[in-house]
Amino acid sequence: MLEFAIFANFLEMMRTVLLMLAFFAVISGSAQTYEVGLFGGGTNVIGDIGRTTYIAPSGLALGGIFKWNKSKRYAWRGHMIYGEFIADDKLSGIPSRQIRNSRMQNNVLELSAGLELNFVEYNLHKLGPAFTPYLFTGLTYFRYGYQTLEPNVDAKRDGAVSIPMVVGAKLRINQFLILGGEIGARYAFTDNLDASNPILIYQNEADLWANRTGNVLSDDWYVFSGLTLTYTFGRKPCKDCFQ
Repeated sequence: MLEFAIFANFLEMMRTVLLMLAFFAVISGSAQTYEVGLFGGGTNVIGDIGRTTYIAPSGLALGGIFKWNKSKRYAWRGHMIYGEFIADDKLSGIPSRQIRNSRMQNNVLELSAGLELNFVEYNLHKLGPAFTPYLFTGLTYFRYGYQTLEPNVDAKRDGAVSIPMVVGAKLRINQFLILGGEIGARYAFTDNLDASNPILIYQNEADLWANRTGNVLSDDWYVFSGLTLTYTFGRKPCKDCFQ
């Protein structure tokens, strides 16, 4: 029930954000090209429990994206993505993890803003195909679940910051729709995405370290990989119509 409530709240927030972004884009005039759409794919974590494979989705991811194409070479981008993942030592190729045999399930909800850089000129104002690989980076704030491992204490939620490093490619498939695919790793400024480094309240330091797993000096990563489908609108001023 908790997971359903989190996901339902995410969908409601995403709908509100997309409506607000679309509204402000329309009233701001038609001097630029905007995109609004969806992201769908998978999620995995790289931490102290489970596999260390870079791309190994273990749960679904869904989100909304907004872009403001300022030029042929770059766009301002904001998105909100929710993803679930499982970390399982049985699936790891590391013998020590297989012997430990730990397993956990978690989710992450991120809000990100930054710059999308195109490898080649990407002109949506001309007829015909438009294709380019791209990079995206910026700053992300995310919420995630964690466990305290204290008796009679339920799992809680916390927030942290991450740095997204995304590579992808996008193709205009008709006058209004753009299809893309991307893989993005996030360096998270927390070591508790896999519940391996919980916040504990013990009377002595020995008990504190005894309940931690793996390398406590190394933060976790999480990865979203999937497809995007966006709707583009807005046009150049008339002085640029034939350029």
